Amino acid sequence: MSRRYPPERRARAVKMVFDHLDEYWPVCAACQPSGRRSGVGVESLRRWTVQAQVDARQVPGPTSNERQRIEDLGREVRDLKEANGILKAASIFFAREF
Repeated sequence: MSRRYPPERRARAVKMVFDHLDEYWPVCAACQPSGRRSGVGVESLRRWTVQAQVDARQVPGPTSNERQRIEDLGREVRDLKEANGILKAASIFFAREF
């Protein structure tokens, strides 16, 4: 079950990982002690840290804004496909009547 963490807690936990990132090589190794201290799951903290690195252009990948835009476009495509399906079904129905 997922929990929502306040943005301040996320930022503080990610900052803690960044502070200790030079002591550990993989991000996951730095997330383990920081996660225990901040009370955040290691995998959640690792994902937040990697996304923060992407947003800071330290590693390649889609930024948070780009991810949000991709999700919005995907939602829009689904809605448009559904509307097209409804219109096709309606046109077939009305074509039969004439």
